[in-house]
Amino acid sequence: MRELKIEELDLSSLIRKSETVMWGGACAEPLTLTEALVAQRKSLDNVNVFLASAFSNTLSPEHSDDLTFISTGGVGAAGALTKVGACDVIPCHVSQVARYIEMGKIPCDVVFVQLSPPNDRGEYSLGATSDVLSIAIKKARLVIAEINSQTPRTVCAEPLTVADIDYCIYSDRPMVELQPAPVTDIDREISGFCQDFIPERATLQVGIGSVPEAIMADLSSRRGMGIHSGMIGDSVVDLVNCGAVTNEHKEVDVGITVTGALIGTKKLYDFADNNASLRMEPASVTHDIRALSRFSNFVSMNSALEVDITGQVNAEGIGAKYFGGVGGQVDYVRAAGLSPGGCSLIALKSSAKDGAVSKVVSQLSGPVTTPRSDVGVIVTEFGAADLRGLPLSRRVKAMISIAPPDHRERLDREAYDLLKIRAQ
Repeated sequence: MRELKIEELDLSSLIRKSETVMWGGACAEPLTLTEALVAQRKSLDNVNVFLASAFSNTLSPEHSDDLTFISTGGVGAAGALTKVGACDVIPCHVSQVARYIEMGKIPCDVVFVQLSPPNDRGEYSLGATSDVLSIAIKKARLVIAEINSQTPRTVCAEPLTVADIDYCIYSDRPMVELQPAPVTDIDREISGFCQDFIPERATLQVGIGSVPEAIMADLSSRRGMGIHSGMIGDSVVDLVNCGAVTNEHKEVDVGITVTGALIGTKKLYDFADNNASLRMEPASVTHDIRALSRFSNFVSMNSALEVDITGQVNAEGIGAKYFGGVGGQVDYVRAAGLSPGGCSLIALKSSAKDGAVSKVVSQLSGPVTTPRSDVGVIVTEFGAADLRGLPLSRRVKAMISIAPPDHRERLDREAYDLLKIRAQ
């Protein structure tokens, strides 16, 4: 491992023509390195950037003049790029990404990684994410590390050593943060309908957003809950501190919160620092259905842009505009559907634009992310549609019953026109 000062870092001498650079996503972005890439981009030759979710303001559409962006979705900063056509999207499940990197289907030539300072064994923690970084680091020709003294030293399944790193710089700066989304009365109403499907001692997978925040807040009186999730936010800290999450009833990883990404604020990072009851795992553990199938009472909580009257879920985009992503939704929906006592929840507000647009639709205006054959329960502020085992006629009736009231008559007419099914 060769140590450099940031002013000595000449990326044009390290990154070759047409290579692909990848870095830790979400809140694990190594800001000093990514800022250097942007600042030096005009000296690079046709370099590609593979993005996961991103919550910094490092990248903007004008950078696409010199860099080519590829992502698995339009979450966070990637959304600003996809919105103007500056980022191409690979539609795939999180559980597939590592395999695609191994196969070379997703190129990975250079990896930027943000690490904690080493422990007394000389091991560097991956800090706020592990997802596919371990696979990417093994596959890459070159690994450049930013060793940031403010990165939490999390317990990682695969910590790094100096043998894994080619170059490093040192920094001391706050990590990227994502503040919890404000919770509204509608979010609380949605959460209320979700609670009946979350059994005692359940193991949870949860995403980010105002509805998950509301659901997690309503679990504070529970006891013996567990966490096995691709990402966690500040709300997990609250549930651990109040005694709701203990992980004591999980079939595996007893007593341990397992996740692949920390997406939150300093509150979460401080909680995770040197915390032996939290472990960062790669996507092969956090998203693989074979690993998830070990759990009973596994509840997945995800959202959508829209759902149709038969239960198909679109979590990706509307028309040509890409806002979300496949992510881990299908991985978790299928795992929860196989779990004894488990349940998959797709929770969303029933309308947009002050009620003018219903998110329960007769036909999706974007791709099918999760097929109706996998969907469990869909929840809005008007109730819960438990679609498990229902034929199409009863599905349509259940879905229209949780649509905005002003749109139900129209949806009923459209259901008849499309499917010859009357819901009312």
